This record gives sequence, structure tokens and C-alpha cells, in this order.
Amino acid sequence: MERTNAWLMRTRRLARDYERRTTSAEAMAYWSMTLLMTRRLARPHPQPA
Repeated sequence: MERTNAWLMRTRRLARDYERRTTSAEAMAYWSMTLLMTRRLARPHPQPA
């Protein structure tokens, strides 16, 4: 859980609470995690020889 929070805090927009509505802040957190996971899944994996 701590690693996940650290990944989220690397997102500049989530580092501080700029959003007025909680739904906007929640949407930004979902969007940030979606981007993070797609980047991790799209990384090339080493092929075994």
C-alpha cells in the first residue's frame, strides 16, 4: 500500500488537493492509476533465451 501511495504522490496534480469537489479528486486518482498501470503493462518484458 505504501508503494502505491508513493506512485500516486509522484503525480503532480495529486501532490496537493487542488480540486474543489471530492469527485474530481477521486477521478484524478483513478486516471493517475490507470496511466501508471498501462505504462507498466506496456513495458517490454525480457524474452528468455
